[in-house]
Amino acid sequence: MGPVLAMGLGLGLQLGVLALTALLVPAGPHSLHYFNVVVSEPSPRVPEFVKVGYLDGTLISRYDSETGRTVPRADWMAANLDQQYWDIQTQISQNSHWVARPWLPRRVPGAHTWQYMFGCDLLEDNSTRGYYQSAYDGRDFITFNMDTMTFTAADAAAQITKRQWEKDKTVAERWKNYLENTCIESLKEFVSYGQAVLERKERPTVRVSGKEGDGFLTLHCRAYGFYPRPISVSWLKDGEVRDHETERGGTVPNSDGTYYTWVSIEANPGEKDKYQCRVEHASLPEPQLYAWGERGGLGHGEGRAGVVPLPLLMVVLPSRDGEGPRGYGEQGPRGMGTKAQGSLEQGPRWHRDCGPRG
Repeated sequence: MGPVLAMGLGLGLQLGVLALTALLVPAGPHSLHYFNVVVSEPSPRVPEFVKVGYLDGTLISRYDSETGRTVPRADWMAANLDQQYWDIQTQISQNSHWVARPWLPRRVPGAHTWQYMFGCDLLEDNSTRGYYQSAYDGRDFITFNMDTMTFTAADAAAQITKRQWEKDKTVAERWKNYLENTCIESLKEFVSYGQAVLERKERPTVRVSGKEGDGFLTLHCRAYGFYPRPISVSWLKDGEVRDHETERGGTVPNSDGTYYTWVSIEANPGEKDKYQCRVEHASLPEPQLYAWGERGGLGHGEGRAGVVPLPLLMVVLPSRDGEGPRGYGEQGPRGMGTKAQGSLEQGPRWHRDCGPRG
């Protein structure tokens, strides 16, 4: 077989695999997110640098500077990607650590954190979107707008980085190419590996409770153990939605991969029978109504053994010694409100799916 023919066959096989993946992966919504955290004061149980990947809210990969390795955190990722892939991701994560370190002001007293998140979404209409955001000590720093190809600075310190990155047009171009192409290709590939898990539907357990005080009745509606994450929980009074009077909690992950959320509303104790909690979810054939004191107010069960609600967007970092989970309270990129010292990242170079190489 000649080299030209061999090259043609190889290209044909690659195109065939990509086409098959596109057929196997249904339209979204699907998401691929990477969270990165570097801290100025590491300790034995708090590594200097941690990088975790999530697909549809499921932890799929993890790197930390203590172990120095990127490892799969989902069985279906480990089964479908060989060791060479994980070795490459280790190199990328080590480089990300090297790039992130200069953002922390080593000469400023106290503990400091630098966080950045990037990722992409495949929406139900097959459109896509991507994003990059960064944070310093929990405050917004800089965000990339893929539509305008510009960076938004949260404060005066971030303006320096904004001007530098926008002067070098290739920075925005590399982010856009990664988020629109490489990230989406990886997302589709990974979804095809874990489709049986990711496409499952688990019905919520719903509990309605009430507490009287100061002449008011506070009604709570809690939904537990559901998957996938999107859910609508609303309070109705006399059949009408009362969103403007409703307090909402976030939709947070449980330790078993399902989700939990809650809504509450203040009511006149004498009108408690007028209120119902309505729950809509992909696992339910139609919206369900629950009221305080009714049998249905407990949903289809009181709860699930071993399900522990975790804080919003908590990055779970299982310990290597089997002592249980540890973690960073990663509430998404919030930004950088004080000036960081040290060199600035000169823009990403891309390899496969895990983002910047420095």
